[in-house]
Amino acid sequence: MTMKLLAAVLLAGTAITASAQTMSAASREAAFDSQISSAEQMAWLKTMSAGPNHVASPHNQANAALIEKLFREWGWQVKRADYQVLYPTPVSTALELVGPVRKALGGQEPGIPQDATSNALAGALPPYVAYQGDGDVTGSVVYVNYGLPGDYEALARRGISVKGKIVIARYGGGWRGLKPKLAQEQGAIGCLIYSDPQQDGYGSADTYPNGGGRPPAGVQRGSVMDMPTYPGDPLTPGIGATKDAQRLTRETAPTVLKIPTLPISYADATEILSRLKGATVPADWRGGLPFHYRFGGSDDVQVHLKVQSEWSLKTISNVIATLPGSTKRDEWVVRGNHYDGWVFGASDPLSGEVALLSEAKALGALWKSGWRPKRSIVYASWDAEEPGLLGSTEWVEDNLAELKAKAIIYINSDSNGRGTLEVDGSQQFQPFVARIADAVQDPATGASVAARGRAKLRARAFDGQRADAEALAAAEKGADQPLGPLGSGSDYTAFIHHAGIPSLNVGFGGEGESAGSYHSIYDSYDHFTRWDDPGLAYGVALSKVIGRMVIGLADADVPPVRFTPLATAARQYLGEIRTLVENRRKEDTTRAALSADLYRLGSDPRDPLGPPVAKPATPAIDLAALDAAITRLEAAARAFDEKMAAKGATLTAAQQAALNARLKGIDQALLSPAGLPFRPWFRNILYAPGRFTGYGAKTLPGVREAIEERRFDDAVRETGIAAKALTDYADRLTAATAVLP
Repeated sequence: MTMKLLAAVLLAGTAITASAQTMSAASREAAFDSQISSAEQMAWLKTMSAGPNHVASPHNQANAALIEKLFREWGWQVKRADYQVLYPTPVSTALELVGPVRKALGGQEPGIPQDATSNALAGALPPYVAYQGDGDVTGSVVYVNYGLPGDYEALARRGISVKGKIVIARYGGGWRGLKPKLAQEQGAIGCLIYSDPQQDGYGSADTYPNGGGRPPAGVQRGSVMDMPTYPGDPLTPGIGATKDAQRLTRETAPTVLKIPTLPISYADATEILSRLKGATVPADWRGGLPFHYRFGGSDDVQVHLKVQSEWSLKTISNVIATLPGSTKRDEWVVRGNHYDGWVFGASDPLSGEVALLSEAKALGALWKSGWRPKRSIVYASWDAEEPGLLGSTEWVEDNLAELKAKAIIYINSDSNGRGTLEVDGSQQFQPFVARIADAVQDPATGASVAARGRAKLRARAFDGQRADAEALAAAEKGADQPLGPLGSGSDYTAFIHHAGIPSLNVGFGGEGESAGSYHSIYDSYDHFTRWDDPGLAYGVALSKVIGRMVIGLADADVPPVRFTPLATAARQYLGEIRTLVENRRKEDTTRAALSADLYRLGSDPRDPLGPPVAKPATPAIDLAALDAAITRLEAAARAFDEKMAAKGATLTAAQQAALNARLKGIDQALLSPAGLPFRPWFRNILYAPGRFTGYGAKTLPGVREAIEERRFDDAVRETGIAAKALTDYADRLTAATAVLP
């Protein structure tokens, strides 16, 4: 190459760099969009879902290698973050009806001829749940509905005990791990969990392969780790599960359960439930199977249940990729999705993972063209999410101090599908999310995803379907959709609930039929591309939404936050607690006036119902301090938002730097130093997964759950803790506002 030609090449490279770095935000987004390909997502999905992807499986490890290779090709800096975690691999499972007839049940689900992947079962594990207790038991069976606290209260009022028995519960109502946990606390010796077709099967859709619904032999695997206590490796709570970490024993780990548990199909559940005798269950306990549901408990229906696992430390591997920031390198925008599944995992999680890969490729192309984000962008493909959020939790615990100092947000996705955009998380990002939702086109209608979401809410409400009142009111005014609170169930958990890092969980859904394949061998490429997101049109939409989030956050001079939505949410949460207290006090007054004889006379003699379990009366709860703290937060949020609206675009570089410094880590003010009662790992005073809901969020959880569980001294203490945290948050926000001219 001549010197003249070399000079020309260098000049051309300089021009590309300059244009990429100085192009408008709209041009950059258009360049990003041009790199997103549904065909590529389809190809990645087919490859990555071609074999069993459970923890430590060869195919899961091959996927990790593929992800790492692609990131490197796209120009990212890549490293592995490996941890050694306790993981039980089932060695043998057995379920047998031994009375009144003998019949083998359970075992691997059958493949379907129309689904090639569902027959590629070499190396697949049988249906099981992780972190149950091994055992070999035989006993009579009691049907416990969803197996949640209210169900056991209903049994107690009928004099029905599960002590020494095997319970059978249907999926739904709350976190699956609560079902065996509460059963063992009630003295049960084993637990079976099945998918009732009323919620998951022919009650909601034609069954696979004629539709996306769960077929009769389909089984929902899952984890029963006690994650509302803490997620992650059971042996290393609060610290990264590194090679030399100090560990608990399996016997002392509080999140590992004690009784054998298996998930079963509704075909197998029929063999058991249809033979149960005893009183008829209440109407709201009846599912969709074609017989009369009864409590059971007599010795004429006996089941043998055996589970044996291999318990050892397994290596899990997160793939962490980085594009370094130019001027704010020590501020991180973190984005993640997991890649492990229960079997093939096409919907859960690979539909989200291939969207992440599209984003990474497009960002890499911008990087190669010369763009340099102001903040560092960190992309994480997590391992071992399914058994207990292990990969992300161990990484957060292992890097806690650095993340608290540098991460300004974590953006998560998981399963994705056809439907409307759903975003939950830290409410200060609500206007930012709304702007992006207005800018991305819905692939089915051509409208913006925001407009489609508002239209769907209003249409469903008009047709008499339930809708969130706040979301519906916003839709009717054309306003920003509120962000719901985050509970648990995916990889944002350690970020927002333990580290105090603002988080968003993003995905499309509501119109596919992936629930019918959830955690089964039918969560396959064929099922997903036929019933959930044909052509992965919504995979492309997800990439465009999150890509805009990442670029906008990485390049913003000041994080695009507005705090009035957060203060409004806190006020709403306090109002809900006031209503809870008022309703409980009325309920307690009514209960005190009812006698046991009244219940005897008022119930069906064939199903005599005793009085409700005696409970302490709910006192008046002084919420004044919490009310004052929220009032202070409202004023601080209003002042900040008004000043930013007026002055944000005119801030000098020095003012921007000062404001960034004041806002950095502000959400850590919401962390309780002692953590929540009974589960100190969870520290966020504004949101947490419920102790008895698991996935579902509880807001102002320390106060709310103490009142719900009638721990009234705790309620008083937690009110003070929450009030101080919200006051500290308001004061930090006021200090940030003082920077503004």
